[in-house]
This record gives sequence, C-alpha cells and structure tokens, in this order.
Amino acid sequence: IGVDDLQQTIQAVVDNVCWQMSLDRKTTALKQLQGHMWRAAFTAGRMKAEFFADVVPAVRKWREAGLKVYIYSSGSVEAQKLLFGHSTEGDILELVDGHFDTKIGHKVESESYRKIADSIGCSTNNILFLTDVTPEASAAEAADVHVAVVVRPGNAGLTDDEKTYYSLITSFGDLCLPRSA
Repeated sequence: IGVDDLQQTIQAVVDNVCWQMSLDRKTTALKQLQGHMWRAAFTAGRMKAEFFADVVPAVRKWREAGLKVYIYSSGSVEAQKLLFGHSTEGDILELVDGHFDTKIGHKVESESYRKIADSIGCSTNNILFLTDVTPEASAAEAADVHVAVVVRPGNAGLTDDEKTYYSLITSFGDLCLPRSA
C-alpha cells in the first residue's frame, strides 16, 4: 500500500468516526476507540474527569451505608475506569463495585438490565438506575428496575408527561438512603 493510499484510508476512517460522533452513535467499536484515545490522554496527565460537586460525596455516603455502586454506560468499561481513576477528585475507583457497557446490551433494551442484575446477583427490583435519558429509564422500568431521572444543565429537555411520570432529581444528594434496621 502506497503512502497516498494509506493517507486516504486514514482520512476515510477519521471521516467515519467524526460522522458517527456527529450522530451521537453509541456503537461498541466507537466507544472502544474512545477508550483507547482517553487512555493515552489520561495516563499522560493531559486530562482529568470532572464530576458534578454532589456526586462523589453522595457516592461515599452510599458506600458507607453499605450500598453497592455500579456504572452502566455507553462508554466502554475501559473509559469508565479511566474517568474514575483520573478524576479531579483523584483515583475514586474504589467507590465503584463494577462496570458495565454496551457489551452487556444496549441501554434502551430491558434485557440489559436483567443481565446486569443476574451478573451482580440481585433482583432487578433491588436496583436503582440513575439516568438522564428517558428511553433508558423506560427500558430499565420494563425490567422492574427503580429509576430516577437526573436533571442537569445541558441535558436534553423533558416533556411535561416525562416530568410528571418519572422521579426527578437535580442532585445525587436528593436521594434518601434506606434506614438501617
């Protein structure tokens, strides 16, 4: 393969990746590529993940109360670990009991939530799923998972019906911990 052919191939791949990103595609391959790129940037110290100010203190309280915390993201497991391992709060991977990505299934498919419950060894109705995407919330509910929709600046707007139907939170601190027996 000649240099010109190689450059054309590279440009075609770059163009395809940019096209997928512009459509907000959640394909496993695209998310894996993102993970590889993030690894280089995070390990070189060029990037740090930022979380909303309420997230880490709330997760610490949940953990202290004996709750388990899992991440289910369209971002690859590798990308998730990079985010939590290289954050402005330091390495907070110890706050997460496990990670799931689209290899378990898409977030808009209820079967994915059943597979997660099976994987962590609990009933779906013992899970609270936090999301800002209502089709994901609907899929989780169809699997008998409890749901709260997180309303944050920059999120897609909700319809009046969605605002009425779903439990909405604006901060992780809005969630009440179960009382100790």
